[in-house]
Amino acid sequence: MKRKFGDRANWRRITRRHFACRYVESREFSGYITLYTIYGLKEPLWKSYGRHTYRIADKGYSWLQYFPKDSHYIVTAMFDERQNIIQWYIDTCKVQGVTDQGVPWFDDLYLDVVVLWNGEVFLLDEDELEEALEREDISESDYKLAWETANTILRGIDAHAFPYFSLSLKHRAELFHHGEFRRK
Repeated sequence: MKRKFGDRANWRRITRRHFACRYVESREFSGYITLYTIYGLKEPLWKSYGRHTYRIADKGYSWLQYFPKDSHYIVTAMFDERQNIIQWYIDTCKVQGVTDQGVPWFDDLYLDVVVLWNGEVFLLDEDELEEALEREDISESDYKLAWETANTILRGIDAHAFPYFSLSLKHRAELFHHGEFRRK
């Protein structure tokens, strides 16, 4: 199982970045929200889903990430340099926490859901989850947790009840300005 950090400090592709983090407690959302803004990189990052290929990391792009309190998933909303949404990437996770330096992290459970800007939905990495179970990197209960979490997310998306689509668009516009949290 991999531990992943919100500041992506070890992401070698990125040469210049800004990371901001805030704990939010509101009616809409409780947990950490981070914004990772890319100012320089060695090469853009492209991902293919279905028949289309999308650039998800490049100069001026930003990733708004949600670490919902007491949840087994992390949501990353990826925006281009004009703040247009590209995709939402939802990682299933066993646990999440925060470092002594205030950086949110999560233990990835391999299974992911991607929702593209046009509404297409993809379930990813089922094979990685199966392999992790076979290698005993995760337990049977971790495996079940990943599937239960992914299925709950997919049902929420199908029922138009997954709040992070509209919430991320709202928060990107309201909470951040030029890649940084607005000062209160």
